[in-house]
Amino acid sequence: MDVNFGGFVPISTVDWRGKAVCTVFLRGCPVRCTYCHNASILAGCDPRPVEEVIGMINSSRLLISGVVFSGGEPTMQAEALVALAGAVKKMGLLVGVQTNGVYPDTLEVLIENNLVDRIALDIKARWQRYDNLMKVPCVGKVQRSLALCRAARKSGKLHEFEVVITLFRGYEDEVPYISRECSDVDLVIQQGVQGDIPPLSCSELKKIADPLNRQVRIRTREGGEISYEGSRDRWITSER
Repeated sequence: MDVNFGGFVPISTVDWRGKAVCTVFLRGCPVRCTYCHNASILAGCDPRPVEEVIGMINSSRLLISGVVFSGGEPTMQAEALVALAGAVKKMGLLVGVQTNGVYPDTLEVLIENNLVDRIALDIKARWQRYDNLMKVPCVGKVQRSLALCRAARKSGKLHEFEVVITLFRGYEDEVPYISRECSDVDLVIQQGVQGDIPPLSCSELKKIADPLNRQVRIRTREGGEISYEGSRDRWITSER
């Protein structure tokens, strides 16, 4: 079996909070977000045997506690991802997946077969804007992915689950809506960087988070990741 390979980072301390991991990028994605920082692997073909990628992971095994699969969209390659996740679990390592939620069936297989420990789901806008923003009909699939992950987290089948909002200037009003939709889910507000548009600063993201009256995580290039609880106006020490 081949995987459409997008890249490999042998050790990362930023892709899984509090853990050293390696990161495997799988090529291909059905949507074309204009801000994607991995635009070079959204298309194209670089077939590699699954065994070759497992070998890459194994080369980092003594230095890591887990593997993160990212992209592109890793769940687009369902069969290869399931095979890779199974191999990782046999090594005694944790499995994380970063996803846009467009392939809920893949997530369901991973969850039901205990092949994933952490899922980060990127939610991009309020549901009414989704299909127009993505240029493909996908809102129902993303909603199903959210429901699957939420239920799995509550039942204990998924150890970690977070919703990530990549936020750009001018779209601040999306945050309260998404927060309400995910009120019982860990929420991350991530600084979006696109072209010459000045990104929102950490202090600006704090102000956006203040009215949510909940703990969130804020990620910026200049400050890394912090935990913030706006209702108390105080910083909370982050694990990262």
